[in-house]
Amino acid sequence: MIKNAPKGGDLEWRDGDVPVSKRFDDPYFSLDNGLAETEYVFLRSSNLPGRFRDGFHIAELGFGTGLNLLATLRLWRQTRQKGRLHVTSFEAFPMSVGDMLRAQRAFPEVSDLVEELSAQWKNLPHINLPDLSFRLIAGDARIKVPQWNGAADAWFLDGFSPAKNPELWEASLLASVFEHTCARGTAATYTAAGEVRRRLQAAGFVVERVPGFGRKRHMTRALRTV
Repeated sequence: MIKNAPKGGDLEWRDGDVPVSKRFDDPYFSLDNGLAETEYVFLRSSNLPGRFRDGFHIAELGFGTGLNLLATLRLWRQTRQKGRLHVTSFEAFPMSVGDMLRAQRAFPEVSDLVEELSAQWKNLPHINLPDLSFRLIAGDARIKVPQWNGAADAWFLDGFSPAKNPELWEASLLASVFEHTCARGTAATYTAAGEVRRRLQAAGFVVERVPGFGRKRHMTRALRTV
């Protein structure tokens, strides 16, 4: 996917086209409906599209299949936003293009974007379209986020389960996420693990536990107030 990037690790497929990481023994998205999960957990919980503006910047921990990017760009276009959406994604184990496209093509709702972007993946780590500026930063987020010179209006914290991928939920990394969040910026994640919520709060966020998607009872939403 990117020259010299870490390989994506072994995958297995459940229910046809749901990729599961053997490294972390966790699916890349909900077995119920991955696209609906993204829309609920990250878009709606971040008050999008209401906060969209030219140059709005989303950062995410865990690029995975790229489904969050597709869902966000779809919403940007559906609501006829002007200007460019900026997205920066941190991913330690990028998937192969073939596996990523297989996972994405399970969602006919975004088939037009899947095909449009399929020709762009060769240009990574950057994709530049008239309405999108995307950057994929490969490597350990614990190193890469502190080195990043950007700041996000919204963070999508989309790593694997904290119990199986604790590195992506360490206190120091979440503190760095806070430091790279704009004033009034937000963070959202599917997990409601108490340790994650406490670490986000310790980093400086105002943290809220809210109803989760599907079989998940709760999720977490956070706000940087200053």
